[in-house]
Amino acid sequence: METKQLGKTGVNVSAIAIGGMPMSLSNRPPESQSINVIHRALDLGITFIDTADSYCKDETDKHHNERLIHKALQSYNGDVSHVIVATKGGLMRPNGNWTRNGDPTHLRETIRISFESLGGDKPIDVWQYHAPDPNFTIEESLTPAKEAVAAGMIRFVGVSNFSVEQIQQARDVVDIVSVQNQYNPWDRQPEFDGVLEYCDNEGLTFLPWSPFGGSRRHTGLEDFRAIAQLAKEKGVSVYCIVLAWLRFKSASILPIPGASKVSSIEDSVSAINVKLSDDEVQRIDRETAS
Repeated sequence: METKQLGKTGVNVSAIAIGGMPMSLSNRPPESQSINVIHRALDLGITFIDTADSYCKDETDKHHNERLIHKALQSYNGDVSHVIVATKGGLMRPNGNWTRNGDPTHLRETIRISFESLGGDKPIDVWQYHAPDPNFTIEESLTPAKEAVAAGMIRFVGVSNFSVEQIQQARDVVDIVSVQNQYNPWDRQPEFDGVLEYCDNEGLTFLPWSPFGGSRRHTGLEDFRAIAQLAKEKGVSVYCIVLAWLRFKSASILPIPGASKVSSIEDSVSAINVKLSDDEVQRIDRETAS
């Protein structure tokens, strides 16, 4: 498996990661299936797993995905000491909805529970503030993370759904190693709002969430002729083409495709070997921009 450095930490992780969200929402697969998926990802060399306290059905089910990942790592018949688990906090799931909560009191508590859900025997590898809450300053919301780093509960800190200005404000509070914003061929704001360029220049890892464009586009990628034609030409899936597109866009990008089936993560890992030319990327850009 190809590797890349996580931010400027000196820690190398797999160049393709796995996102745990599909394993814990309301349409989640059986737990045994999800654990098999995580084990297969580890077999294939994946060493970066993305999760969140809010990857669950609702508030009564909070931290489900973190506990699931910990269970999978504990039951894996191999060395997992080098596996990095990145979680997030700051979103709530009332009745299955998504709402922001940057209250420092809440964040201190959810960091503690995330720490325990992930085993409680070592610091959270990466804790990310899930989305800025306009009711609190970034300094207020990230102070609990700074405290948790000092207390040995968090190793590295990242942010999610942040603008360049907000990232800069965050870095005034605590060292930041990663940024997780939406990015795919149909949602290309990071290319134009300066976030991707900032990550490149500052040595921050960029984690693109919703890499396949969400559930609606995920099931209709074959309808995009440029993507479908390239997939046929290269003998790979349309999903591999999109992951290759992401990897082409920036050296700071670490794709985190979600998976709830073994076949899905096997396919995502195979994207490592797919290379696109400037012209091929432009073909995708032209079609998806229209």
